[in-house]
Amino acid sequence: MATMVRNSLSLLASRAAVVVMVLLFSSACQAQLSSTFYENKCPNALSTIRTAIRTAIARERRMAASLIRLHFHDCFVQGCDASILLDDAPLIKSEKNALQNKDSARGYEVIDKAKSDVEKICPGVVSCADILAVAARDASEYVGGPSWTVKLGRRDSTTASVSLAASQLPLFTASLRSLIDLFGSKGLSARDMVALSGSHTIGQAQCVTFRNRIYNNASDIDAGFASTRRRRCPATFGNGDGNLAALDLVTPNSFDNNYFKNLMQKKGLLESDQVLFSGGSTDNIVSEYSRNPSTFKSDFATAMIKMGDIEPLTGSAGIIRRICSAVN
Repeated sequence: MATMVRNSLSLLASRAAVVVMVLLFSSACQAQLSSTFYENKCPNALSTIRTAIRTAIARERRMAASLIRLHFHDCFVQGCDASILLDDAPLIKSEKNALQNKDSARGYEVIDKAKSDVEKICPGVVSCADILAVAARDASEYVGGPSWTVKLGRRDSTTASVSLAASQLPLFTASLRSLIDLFGSKGLSARDMVALSGSHTIGQAQCVTFRNRIYNNASDIDAGFASTRRRRCPATFGNGDGNLAALDLVTPNSFDNNYFKNLMQKKGLLESDQVLFSGGSTDNIVSEYSRNPSTFKSDFATAMIKMGDIEPLTGSAGIIRRICSAVN
């Protein structure tokens, strides 16, 4: 009798183990991002987002760079969860107030418009985090950069962290070592980091971010380039701080590999740009990308996909926000 009981208990335990394994496997599968996530749930989601993004960039070319940066600044803080889009609230200190975002992160209204358009056709289905990821891809493609297949199924956070944003987003004064370490902490290689930095082939920076570089007469900046940049960036702090300069002086509105050619000529606008070609471990990558635009674009697309995989909320984690700037 005791043997029968033991056998029965053993059988039940085995079955329970199988059930647990099946549930874990199911949960793991559910948690995987998929490019076809909205195929049945909202088949027109991607085309609706694309229309909103293209309309915005057609109106202002600079917006392409801003949208790529917004996705990047989202993913590096708490993962790709749209936490960067949350405004201040009683229980939320917005990441928009971090030094690396304040008065420079932009494009929020473009994401809001895309979200509003998608909500009209599929209410409560498409996350703001996914819209950020799709917007970055559509922005790159629209200005001549690479396209890639965006994996989908992220959900939105109910929290934000201004302190994490302050510590996890790179500064314009960052050293090469700190950049490699920061990107490495997110599962991105030095090569990924250099490729992603290549998004500075488009977009603009404020005088306050490159003033020290153009006035310090260092050996790592071309004198003529510095002189040109000084014309719209006065030496005195507080004077013209917000004046803009193209990150790539040669082809500021085209997604190409001129950014890397500029670095090799000591014409990187930000300190964190020029350190990529300054006698360090990434010089060879910069040199390679300067010679092979197709390699750069391919690596950029690969790195963007990897970045989009950073700690997403999936399955039952997080929520689908109704509006991107606030928790439901």
